[in-house]
Amino acid sequence: MTEKRTPIQYLFITLKGIAMGAADVVPGVSGGTIAFISGIYEELINSINNIRPSLFTTLKNDGLKPFWEKANGNFLAALFLGIFISLFSLATIVSWLLENEPILLWSFFFGLVSASIFFVGKEIEKWNAIAIIALIFGAVIAYYITTLPPNENVESLPFLFLSGALAVCAMILPGISGAFILVLLGSYKTILEAVHERNIKIVITVGLGAIFGLLSFAKLLKWMFANYKNTTLALLTGFIVGSLNKIWPWKKVLETKVFDDKVIPINEQSISPFSFDGDPKIIFAILLAILGFSLIFIMEKVANKK
Repeated sequence: MTEKRTPIQYLFITLKGIAMGAADVVPGVSGGTIAFISGIYEELINSINNIRPSLFTTLKNDGLKPFWEKANGNFLAALFLGIFISLFSLATIVSWLLENEPILLWSFFFGLVSASIFFVGKEIEKWNAIAIIALIFGAVIAYYITTLPPNENVESLPFLFLSGALAVCAMILPGISGAFILVLLGSYKTILEAVHERNIKIVITVGLGAIFGLLSFAKLLKWMFANYKNTTLALLTGFIVGSLNKIWPWKKVLETKVFDDKVIPINEQSISPFSFDGDPKIIFAILLAILGFSLIFIMEKVANKK
């Protein structure tokens, strides 16, 4: 049964979608993390999982209203409206920050994601051997993904369809960044430019791939939450822990490669801010990390009051 909400509550869901979209633009931060810490993760997975052939039988036999309610349409529409608003409005800002103020941007998200480890981890009801193994496994896998070098820019439509499917699977997993998966596949720059330039053909291709991946992967996630919730939460917490390597603000570039006349780092090592060659911006970076860290607990406190 679809939860009854007020227009103000749907506005807040749209704002959560905007936050998810902003996170998904950054290669290293997962929109799934934002969904989890904002309290809508399981509803999102369940709602996506409801989109199946039987739902369209409901539309045919019973009409639009039962179809919309069964699909939790108001929730999905409000959330994806926020995500698309963010992708088309904040993509330029985030791209500029990544280019010009990477340390400050990464610091904010490092604080945000660090706090989410505690937030997701406390949902684990029972710490046993299986939960600990799942935590370690998730952390190792996520860390390994962050060490992989990116591929060259790819513009093949079938490959972009596959990229959309794989990225959206990562996107709804807390800790694993869909944008970073696109970087690894070599599709990130192509898709970001397509969004900026309103290249409808590429946007639709990636969108269709994302829909395919989303509908397929949501079934697995729902099954895991229904049958192995404790282990699943431990695995997701591990994903977030392992992803911290990617978003550590201070990096030493070990190897670069030229993509489209632009020098891109393909091998980096996390280092101390005090040994950073450039301007470390330590004070501002720490303040932004504290802001990001605090924001999670403020959001939780507001959610608990409601």
